[in-house]
Amino acid sequence: MIPEERPDGPGSEEESARGQAAGSVRKACDPLAQTPRGRLQSRRAQVHQQINKELRMRTGAENLYRATSNAWVRETVALELSNVNSSLQLLKEELEELNGSAEADQPEGEGVTVPMIPLGLKETKELDWSTPLRELISAHFGEDSASYEAEIRELEDLRQAIRTPSRSEAGLELLMAYYNQLCLLDARFVAPTRSLGLLFQWYDSLTGVPAQQRALAFEKGSVLFNIGALYTQIGARQDRSCPEGTGRATEAFQRAAGAFSLLRENFARAPSPDMSPASLSMLERLMTAQAQECIFEGLLLPSPKAPQGSLAREAAQVAAEYRLAHQSTAQPSIRDYVPFAWTTLVRVKAEFFRALAHYHAAAALCDSPPAEADCPATPQAVLGLPATSGPPGAAPPQEQERRRMLGKAHLKRAILGQEEALRLHAPGRALRRVDLLQAALAQALRRSLARYSELDREDDFLETAEAPDIPPETQQKPEIRAPSFSRVKVTDIFHRLAAGLREGDYIVSLNGRPCKWWKHAEVVAQLRGAGADGVSLQAVTLLPPGAGDHRPALGVLLRGQKECGQGPPAPAPASPRPLPGWSCNTKRGKTRGRLSPHP
Repeated sequence: MIPEERPDGPGSEEESARGQAAGSVRKACDPLAQTPRGRLQSRRAQVHQQINKELRMRTGAENLYRATSNAWVRETVALELSNVNSSLQLLKEELEELNGSAEADQPEGEGVTVPMIPLGLKETKELDWSTPLRELISAHFGEDSASYEAEIRELEDLRQAIRTPSRSEAGLELLMAYYNQLCLLDARFVAPTRSLGLLFQWYDSLTGVPAQQRALAFEKGSVLFNIGALYTQIGARQDRSCPEGTGRATEAFQRAAGAFSLLRENFARAPSPDMSPASLSMLERLMTAQAQECIFEGLLLPSPKAPQGSLAREAAQVAAEYRLAHQSTAQPSIRDYVPFAWTTLVRVKAEFFRALAHYHAAAALCDSPPAEADCPATPQAVLGLPATSGPPGAAPPQEQERRRMLGKAHLKRAILGQEEALRLHAPGRALRRVDLLQAALAQALRRSLARYSELDREDDFLETAEAPDIPPETQQKPEIRAPSFSRVKVTDIFHRLAAGLREGDYIVSLNGRPCKWWKHAEVVAQLRGAGADGVSLQAVTLLPPGAGDHRPALGVLLRGQKECGQGPPAPAPASPRPLPGWSCNTKRGKTRGRLSPHP
């Protein structure tokens, strides 16, 4: 949680508190060049800038080519366009390689662990809030905008800090604090017929192509996307060789899936491809599969280790999740957009865990006691055994031979699957550099071959029967959990604006009840009797003819302070509205979908 320091001396207490809070925010910022992930993110930012430059050059060259009729000029421009397109292709290939790199997010512990897929953050440019906010404060609220220089500077510092958050809990809290401030800003300054007058620009996370929009909702959506992306980086770097690490990784990937799901349900027709419904659905499915993999890895750990038959079904469940993730990457709308390294790794993991399911099925047949293989938790149909009528543990020699042959069949399918995973892994240039993946696949194949050699006999003249598929089943399905915004306490930066209520405003609704025709004494009595819970107001401001302005409803501004977790320093606290989108799937002021920020 971001600490809030308080000044000791009298005087300008508010400015001192804001300065110290801004200092704590800046401490949470991670210098880009100090860590492998930081260096990778720094290079991605440089590639984004170069792509943006080349795109502007291409647009100018195309306009000149269409406008001119001079043959020599057209030939020169065509040559320049060819060079620009070649440069763009090289930059996009480099960006795809950076996006597919898992080296920066290798787990902290030692040992052979299959790498995860982290998502890079969206980049953005610096933004000047001062001019539009000054105009709104003076024109709309009728106050001296010069007296709010400290608040405007604090907001700018906060946005500057979220461009490079640390890959830790502090970085998540930093992004959530800025997101909560955007919600408060949206409720205070933005009306349906008016924007802040700012142009928000964010680069696509995978292609680096810039997207611009004046809607504050685009800024909020991009920050929410980065919260999900940061969760993926935190989950990918956990040491999953211990129960605590697998638990933290599972939680991180569940939160990432929740962030992408929340974004998908509340935004539509985003200007950036990485925030399109198809892309967000793919990311949600991918993070769910990675969370299921972490759950399975926790079951492999000792004390206590799950039975082999249960591990077989759990591995089959992971394989099923990755097959669904691969189907989502093959959607026509995003098939050419998803990095090739991602698509390949998802296919490799689907084959790897399907083979692993057969390996554990063979272990249940050949290594586990008959009582364990025949227990109710390990249905015989899973292993391909016929029903037995004898008591557990009393398998005759003929039954033991049948188990051995069936175990060989499962091992054969495991070996074929692991070889297929290695074959799929080979063409990926980025994947070949990830030694962890190569080592995990090779280790699993060697283990299966060694176990098959132990079961093989010289007098096995009969051909091994085909082993049945392992049905997927799990005792713990991942939960899609939205980020917990309420745990990050924030103070409304612009609380001194008194929620926009000023002399001459008309109160038209009180706690949802129209009060336009009430007597003055009745309204005053209701306000005085509100108590500690406060009251929800809706007010309107009479504007000069032709102003075309509209005050945001104060029912939104004064309702539910605790939902965003801000403290009560102001006379009239504010709270965020639900996520409004570019083409919102909801009516204004209502939340849609099963996901909402909750602890």
